[in-house]
Amino acid sequence: MGQVLHSSVTTTEAVRRAIQNNAVPITSVTGTGQAQERNYLNMSFFYKPVDGWAADFIPFYWDGEYHLFYLKDYRNKTEYGEGTPWFHLSTRDNVQFADHGEAIVRGKEDEQDLYIFTGCVFEKDGLFHIFYTGHNPHLRAAGQPEQAVMQATSEDLITWTKNPTPIIFADPEKYEIHDWRDPFVFWNEEAGEYWMLLAARIKTGPINRRGITALVSSPDLVNWTIRDPFWMPDLYFTHECPDLFKMGDWWYLVYSTFTERNITHYRMSKSLAGPWLAPTNDAFDGRAFYAAKTASDGQRRFAYGWNPTRTNEEDTGRWNWGGSLVIHEVEQQPDGSLTVHMPQELVDEFKQDVPLEITPQMGQWQSDGDTWSVDVPSGFAWASIVEMPQTSMLEATIQFDQNTRSAGIILRADETLDHYYQLRVEPGRNRIVFDRSPRPGDEPPIIERPVQLVEGQPVYIRVIVEGSIILAYVNDEVALSARGYEHQGGSYGLFVSEGSATFNRIEVRTID
Repeated sequence: MGQVLHSSVTTTEAVRRAIQNNAVPITSVTGTGQAQERNYLNMSFFYKPVDGWAADFIPFYWDGEYHLFYLKDYRNKTEYGEGTPWFHLSTRDNVQFADHGEAIVRGKEDEQDLYIFTGCVFEKDGLFHIFYTGHNPHLRAAGQPEQAVMQATSEDLITWTKNPTPIIFADPEKYEIHDWRDPFVFWNEEAGEYWMLLAARIKTGPINRRGITALVSSPDLVNWTIRDPFWMPDLYFTHECPDLFKMGDWWYLVYSTFTERNITHYRMSKSLAGPWLAPTNDAFDGRAFYAAKTASDGQRRFAYGWNPTRTNEEDTGRWNWGGSLVIHEVEQQPDGSLTVHMPQELVDEFKQDVPLEITPQMGQWQSDGDTWSVDVPSGFAWASIVEMPQTSMLEATIQFDQNTRSAGIILRADETLDHYYQLRVEPGRNRIVFDRSPRPGDEPPIIERPVQLVEGQPVYIRVIVEGSIILAYVNDEVALSARGYEHQGGSYGLFVSEGSATFNRIEVRTID
């Protein structure tokens, strides 16, 4: 079964000029007085707008560039008013971004699209379409649907004209009328029509299991007909932000949930008719990576999600809606499952080697050139590596001995190891954990992710730290995004708890 998610027709020179003329490089002035291509004061590698936060990135690949539309969260109703507009970035390498400003203006208090929520971008015959969610909580109080699918069009991806009339509402006989959002449109080659997937809820069943992926079809992107649900798993309150793509023989349905866990999942199938299978590890990342959608240039595919902030910038603060952009590269494995790794373009930004000063602090460490090992079968050992630069990347390989309880990387450790963060690999539990110390005993670790650890095989860790964001990858397969606010400065370190481990290929790099 074929698909056309985005047309491959070459854009006109007029569109190129419009995009180039509109673009504003994202710059700021650092303490040196020099303008930077990325905004160092505003998380250079993890984009956020200067005057707010970003949520629900909607990626669209066109003519050599990834266009990232996103929901802007001002978090300041007094100054900016109520509602959520769409803004627009573009990038060729997923590292440096051009800012095209506001793409779709939010509506008024009595209009359907006071909040312009998630949707998709689609091209047909040289005209670009955005299908988006018009959301207005004031309408619910008036007995009207809170959500509807709406549409805007553009000839150049820059200037958008909204259709003020919603194009489709939920069928009140079948669906709850206030949950009808996040349209994703694609061309179904086999059916010979356009299909739209939506996050929706049926009207019967347990409250937390009514979520479905609704299906609406159209011959022309104008006239739409509600069909039977595309996927109805009886698993979630709602599974939102649907995304669909095909890679090889497999179709992938990506969606995000908040019922049991706030996380982006995926399912896989050889057919659009299902069954939609859950792989062993069905998520791209953990709690601090949400509402991911993907885009591809035909060769590589990337997942664009956001790392949420925490209330009051505290490690125990409530996770907020909106944050900073995080990008993973998606790779298909021989069995069809998906893994993620750090895009090479991001790796290449860290060119400057930081001289290491590995110093044992606890335990009897042994060194053989670039290899460090320690044996503490009934205790704890750690060694400091180097003071952490403000923005840096660490890479290391860990070889565990059998029955080792845990080992890994320490971040932002003070001299007495009374305060620090920890990336802890636990072979017995097949997981990686981002944790902090001190932490009350009845409080769970901040984030954890499952990872398949095989006895005798080394574990490769790569981690970037910038500002409050920590982004780690294990074996170039599993990602763990996190936030760390309360411990600043300090050093990188190595540790082993109740076991033996050997560390090698230890490198710390920063940007030029």
